[in-house]
Amino acid sequence: MSVIRNEVRRATYLDSIVLMRMSREIAALAGVEEAGLIMGTPANKEILRDAGILAREGEQAEPGDLILALRATDAAVADAALVEARRLLDRPSALGAAAAADAPRTLRAGLRELPEANLALISVPGDFAVAEARKALDLGLNAMVFSDNVPLADEAALKRAARERGLMVMGPDCGTAIIAGVPLAFANVVPRGDIGIIGASGTGIQEISCLIARAGRGVSHAIGTGGRDLKAEVGAITTLMAIDALDADAATEHVVLVSKPPAVDVARRVLDRIARSAKPFTVCFIGASGLALPGNARAATTLKAAAELALGRPLASRAAALAPLRVRGPHVRGLFAGGTLCSEAQVVFAAAGLPVSSNVPVPGAEALSDAAGGHAMIDLGDDQFTRGRPHPMIEPAVRDAPLAAALADPNVGVVLLDVVLGYGGHADPAGHLAQALGDRRDGVAVVASVTGTDADPQPRSEQVGKLEAAGVLVADSNADAAALALAVVERPARVRGAAAQ
Repeated sequence: MSVIRNEVRRATYLDSIVLMRMSREIAALAGVEEAGLIMGTPANKEILRDAGILAREGEQAEPGDLILALRATDAAVADAALVEARRLLDRPSALGAAAAADAPRTLRAGLRELPEANLALISVPGDFAVAEARKALDLGLNAMVFSDNVPLADEAALKRAARERGLMVMGPDCGTAIIAGVPLAFANVVPRGDIGIIGASGTGIQEISCLIARAGRGVSHAIGTGGRDLKAEVGAITTLMAIDALDADAATEHVVLVSKPPAVDVARRVLDRIARSAKPFTVCFIGASGLALPGNARAATTLKAAAELALGRPLASRAAALAPLRVRGPHVRGLFAGGTLCSEAQVVFAAAGLPVSSNVPVPGAEALSDAAGGHAMIDLGDDQFTRGRPHPMIEPAVRDAPLAAALADPNVGVVLLDVVLGYGGHADPAGHLAQALGDRRDGVAVVASVTGTDADPQPRSEQVGKLEAAGVLVADSNADAAALALAVVERPARVRGAAAQ
């Protein structure tokens, strides 16, 4: 019979990324069925409760406490897992004890050490994020709020308060920004240049900035807004302020705006502001159509197209050899770490007249039998898959189970993947993916894109080399990878059609 253990460390805080990685290590121990290391906020307790690993001790934790929760096959395994969890928790404090002793513990103390700072990066549990962001505003600091699980009404109020002070709030749930050449959160190392980016999408910013960098150009600033900024309740407050900032920036000559489709009234407000600028804009509302753009703006349907319009020229694409490929099934299964990359792949399929189901249950092989067209794109970074678990950009093993299911599905002929590099990401995602693929690909082609640059902590060329050595077809962009996946599954149909004639 399974045994549940909870242990609470009072007034203990560790970064959520560190906790997610530790959770993964504990969950991987033999006999451990589920594990979580998480702050004791009401929302986090609900996550543990839903996972069936919250006990009385965890229920009594305060929001500032750290909960260690696990379920194991028996008491001996549970006790051994607790010992290992304590070792992991004590390791960072032992390694960083000297640094931690000197580190500022408040925003005000940090500002005393860096009096010229004008931006605070907020990465605390969502229950505390608004209060910390307000403290930053009170100190005259702009705020990048990496935290999620912030109520929409609080986001709108926070951004209105910032606007009244002439300050900007990026986020909540702002995963990527590059300010004056400094990459923040999940961002890549790209050169400075004259192209500005405004993004409600973190991976959208990453893909566009990396394509620009690999084409020999650079980025002035990439301003993240948070995924909900263009909702009617928020009204594009940060997006409009970002347009103002880049419009006034002498170093920015072209501006790219990327987002999922905004509310109609919000889109009109944004486009009206763009129309008042003397600079050219590229507008990429992934999945939107029929928008009437002002004369200084051009529409891009994909992230690759947005980069090309900003560059003023098409991007070269390597053509993979398809002749030797023989795939067993007619369907493509996309397993994505980046939500906007997933949406872009769906746009590519839709442009070819092919319906695609999205975010079906994982692993979900059986759930796809009646899916529209049989093609499916799954955003594994979506909240339904990451509640209390690592994001696949942090821990690529999150993709292992759905990948195994796709490789085992006789209807799947192509598995389509993204690999996203940069700060905050896994040290070797391509190496893990190559190991996970192994030799289980009889009749299945694996197609991937790699978002990154050779200046990243994980040099892109090395990551591409590992994938190609494992037999993966690597495209130059996510849009190219989606088109290549289509070509692979369509080619057998064309060959059969020609033979019938």
